[in-house]
Amino acid sequence: MPTPKESGYYFPAEFAPHEACWLSWPHKEASWPGKIQAIYPYYAQFIRELTVSEIVRINVANQQMQHFATDVLQQQNVDLSKVEFFHHATNDAWCRDHGPAFLINPSAAQKKMVVDWGYNAWGGKYPPFDLDDVIPTKIAQHYGYNVVHPGIVMEGGSVEFNGKGTLLTSTACLLNPNRNPHLKQEQIEKYLSDYYGIDQVLWVDEGIIGDDTDGHIDDTVRFVNEDTVVTVVETDRADENYDILQHNLKQLQQMRLLNGKQLNIVELPMPDAVIYDEQRLPASYANFYIANHAVIVPTFRCEKDEKALDILAQCFPTRKIVGIDSTDIIWGLGSFHCLSQQEPAV
Repeated sequence: MPTPKESGYYFPAEFAPHEACWLSWPHKEASWPGKIQAIYPYYAQFIRELTVSEIVRINVANQQMQHFATDVLQQQNVDLSKVEFFHHATNDAWCRDHGPAFLINPSAAQKKMVVDWGYNAWGGKYPPFDLDDVIPTKIAQHYGYNVVHPGIVMEGGSVEFNGKGTLLTSTACLLNPNRNPHLKQEQIEKYLSDYYGIDQVLWVDEGIIGDDTDGHIDDTVRFVNEDTVVTVVETDRADENYDILQHNLKQLQQMRLLNGKQLNIVELPMPDAVIYDEQRLPASYANFYIANHAVIVPTFRCEKDEKALDILAQCFPTRKIVGIDSTDIIWGLGSFHCLSQQEPAV
């Protein structure tokens, strides 16, 4: 069988047009111990903003969960005509990592296909994960899309795309022995190339403190257009993230794109440390979701919120910048990007 790349398929950039956004309704109490009820108003605000410009497709376990979700959404005046529910039971809510990776080929007879990577809940940290692992294939089967199974572990939050052949990722995550211990870096790059349809892999080393995914790129570096990234930096030299993020910044400054150009690098501040139950949480303004009409950014009741929103407004001149309080959501160790997976328009 030819690989997706050989067949002309590729994973578009998040800033390319979307048909929909996929979510998995949060229901696992252990992901937000003592706090899951507190997240629903903010989660529903996120969905309300998404429905302005794209369909929202939500995995729920059953009719009972669908009724509960509908009640929550109605309380936030969500346009339910833009929401579609799918009875696909999940273990958890992190659809960026267990959801389908949609590839497109505009000139093919079937313009869209799905890659179903293996999923092991970030190195086996949070079993069980069997329901999450089969979500991409269930969605592909529903629509009659071709689906391929590369046979290795990969999470959507660990990879970032410019839509022009370049993928950004981190050694801390993809080279972690809890994912694919049998593969060397060059072999992983080959899988990324074959199954995401890219030509270049750029690596930073580190993730932020408190990130239980072992360093997902969507908390540190994001493409805002094909040759520009935002990267989070910490200004407090005493903070644990300072050296980590300075190291990543230096690596980004050395990188060259396929056309030989340096990256345009925009520095984004880190919020003040968010600590709950004596635990440092992975709060980052980089965990935003790029919707068709807007960029939806987590905020943290912090004086740096406005500065971060202003910087992102300059990066996305054609989109509205929407800050939504993520202080409760981040207790689950992820935010809006971690919770969502875009389905491209084609």
